[in-house]
Amino acid sequence: MTQVDSGTNAATRAAPTPASPPARSPRLGLIFAVICGGFAMSNLDMMIVNVAFPAIERDFHGSTAADLSWALSGYSIIFAALLVPFGRLADRSSRKGGFMLGLAVFTIASALCAVAQNVPMLVGARVLQAAGAAALVPTSLGLLLAAFPPERRTAAISGLTAIGGVGVALAPIIGGALANADWRWIFVINLPIGVFSLIVGQRVLPSSKAAERGPLPDLLGSVLLILGVGLLALGVVKAPEWGWSSGRVLGSFAGAALFVIVFLVRSGRHPSPVVSFDLWRIPSFSLANVASILFAICFSAMLLSFMLWCQSVWGYSALKTGLAFAPGTFLMPIVATFSGRLAKRISPGGVIALGCALLSAGVLWWASTAQVAPNYLGMVLPGAILTPIGAILTLTTVIAVVTKDLPPTAYATGSAVNTMIRQIGFVVGVSVFVATLGTAATPEALKTAFQHGWIFTAASGVAAVLVSLLLIRRPAPKPAA
Repeated sequence: MTQVDSGTNAATRAAPTPASPPARSPRLGLIFAVICGGFAMSNLDMMIVNVAFPAIERDFHGSTAADLSWALSGYSIIFAALLVPFGRLADRSSRKGGFMLGLAVFTIASALCAVAQNVPMLVGARVLQAAGAAALVPTSLGLLLAAFPPERRTAAISGLTAIGGVGVALAPIIGGALANADWRWIFVINLPIGVFSLIVGQRVLPSSKAAERGPLPDLLGSVLLILGVGLLALGVVKAPEWGWSSGRVLGSFAGAALFVIVFLVRSGRHPSPVVSFDLWRIPSFSLANVASILFAICFSAMLLSFMLWCQSVWGYSALKTGLAFAPGTFLMPIVATFSGRLAKRISPGGVIALGCALLSAGVLWWASTAQVAPNYLGMVLPGAILTPIGAILTLTTVIAVVTKDLPPTAYATGSAVNTMIRQIGFVVGVSVFVATLGTAATPEALKTAFQHGWIFTAASGVAAVLVSLLLIRRPAPKPAA
C-alpha cells in the first residue's frame, strides 16, 4: 500500500485492532446517536452564531462587525490549526479518549460563552470551544468508521450527514428563536446535548487504538499555522479601517506569508508533520481538498451575508431571518439521502460540481436582484433554496471522496485535514466579506457593498466547480503488491 503518513508507516500495513468486539445493532444505534450528537453540536454551532451575530453586536455596545467577526474567525483559526494534530493523536492513541475529552471541553466552553460579558471574553471562550471541537470532529468520523463494518460505512457516513442536515435545517429557526429571547441561549442549548453524550458515550463507544505508536505530531507547526492564518484574517478584516496600503496591513500579510512558508518548509522536513506531503500525492484527496477550501469560502461568506442582509438592511428579527432561510434547509436531509445515488450516476466529482454551481447561482441571484425595500419572494427565496441544497450536495460527497482512498490508520488524520482546509476557507470567506462591507452606513451604500461581496462569493463557488470537474471518473491509485 502507498505510504501516506510518515508517522504511521508501519501501521498502514495493518488495520488498527479494536479493543472490544464488534458492536451489535442496538449498540450501534447508541454509538451512532452519541457521535451524531457531538459532531452536529460542534459543526452547527457556527451557523447558530451567524444567526445571532447582530443581536450580540447590539448587546455589546461599542463593538463593530469587524471586532465581533473574531468570534467566528478566531473559532475557525484555532479549530483549523488543531484539527490535524488532534486527529493524529487520536490515530496513534485512543479515538474514544480524544472524542470524550473534546466533548467535555466543548461543553464547558459553551457555558463560558453563555456568561461572557464583552467581546474579548466571548472570543476567548470561543477559542476554547474550538479546541474542544478540534478533538471532537476528527475522532467522530474515526470512531464511526471503526465501529461500523465496511459494508455499512457508506450508509453510516450518509446518515451522519443527513442528521447534520436536519440540524442545519432547524438551526436558523432555533437559533433565531433563542436569539430573540437572549443570544446566550444559543450556547446554553449545547449543555444538555454535551452531558448526554458524555454519559452514554463513556459506556458504549468502542476503544480503538492504533497498532503502533508513531512520533508526536508537530505542535510547533500548528502554532505556525495559527499565526499565519490569524495574521491573514487580521489584515483582511482591518484593511478598510487601517487602509489596504498601510504598514500594519502590509505587515500582517507579510507575516502571514512568512509563517506559512516556514510551516511548509518545516512540514517537509519534520518526521511527523501537521500535514504529511504523502497525503497530497493521492489525487482524490488533494483535488477534493482544493475544492473544499473554495467551497468553504463561498459558503461562509454566503451564510454570514444572508444573516446580515436580512437583519441590518431589511430590519428582520433573528427569528424572522431564520425562518427566511428555512425553506431550503428543510430540503437538505432529503437531498443528503439521495446524494449517494446521484454520485453513482454522475460520479462524485459531478455531484460536488453540481452542488457548488447551485450555491454560486443562489448567491448571484441575490446580487442581481438586491433591493433596499424588502422583497422576500422576488429576491431572497430563490437563493435561500438553491444555496442550502448546493451546500449539502457538496458536503455529503466531498467527505466521502476525501477518505475513500486512505488507509484505515489515516481516517481521522485525513478527515481532520479536510475539516482544517474548510475552516481556513471559512476564515477567508468571513474576513473578505466583512472587509467588503467596510464602513458603509447608508442603505444604498450597503446594497452596493453587499453586491460586491456576493460577486466575490460566487466567484469562489465557480472556481470550486472547475476543480471538482477534475474528479470526474478519476481512477483511484492502485495499491502496491
